[in-house]
Amino acid sequence: MRPRHVLLATLIAAIWGFNFVPIKIALDDFPPILLAALRFTAAALPAVFFVRRPPVPARWLALVGVPLGVGQFALLFIAMRMGMPAGLSSVVLQVQAIFTALFAALLLRERPGPRQAAGMVVAFTGVALLGVAQAGGGSPVPAFLLCLAGAASWGLSNVAMRRMNMRAAAREPVDAFGFMVWMSLVPPVPLFALSLIFEGPGAVPDAVEHASLPGIASLAYIAYLSTLVGFGAWGWLMRRYEASTVAMYSLLVPPFGLVSAAVCLGEHVDATRLLGAALIITGVAAGSVRPAARRAAGPDPVLGSGPATAPVQR
Repeated sequence: MRPRHVLLATLIAAIWGFNFVPIKIALDDFPPILLAALRFTAAALPAVFFVRRPPVPARWLALVGVPLGVGQFALLFIAMRMGMPAGLSSVVLQVQAIFTALFAALLLRERPGPRQAAGMVVAFTGVALLGVAQAGGGSPVPAFLLCLAGAASWGLSNVAMRRMNMRAAAREPVDAFGFMVWMSLVPPVPLFALSLIFEGPGAVPDAVEHASLPGIASLAYIAYLSTLVGFGAWGWLMRRYEASTVAMYSLLVPPFGLVSAAVCLGEHVDATRLLGAALIITGVAAGSVRPAARRAAGPDPVLGSGPATAPVQR
């Protein structure tokens, strides 16, 4: 990659890593499910009126949008509202790469290789270590499990994206930015409905009444800078370089997330959690890097799907 493109990829990782700080701040003003609904509404509007609809059937927008928006982000926001630290959330979500490989094996018959299998073992060892640390440190274990479930939902949406790209390969390529904008139309309806059921009819007026400038600014960061700017730039890099080359920069998201949470939110990470985080990052890296011979042969079954490799939280 050219030096300025390396800088761009690093900047995107920093934007996505810092994203967990605005999420934590916004959760002080908005209930978690409502925040997820507002995030996708803001990402879709008014951009959808200026961005061309991707040439894919509407069902693919739903098959990606429901597990991504209703699954990943709603579960992540609930977990963080329950006490899951912002920095550790940025780490646990990276297990999506392992879930993606598992779901691809089950649903697409894409068998993981020895390197991926070893990476899975290492990463899930790190997850188990974090789980033990959560239980032993008095942190809410349900919050940790919900964050892990959010990573699994992200993996499911990645596989749906991969399947869509496989079917669209012979036709016009799917633009990642345009797909993200139009896909963002899907989650708000079920999310607003779930917010009405679980957070009550007073959630919206209460949020409007008590919304603060930091909360609104955080929502804007999540919806526009992290989602539209970050994802658009990431898709631009994906079109110019091998997916596996660009995807490696997503491993910078957890370090940026841990550091920004420590500096801005005063979060402390002990040695056990640091070890668990290191194992997760190592496992994901081991499962993501492909030998040169396989890169020459073509895109990786999982990594070659473009947006599936991008940390959409961002």
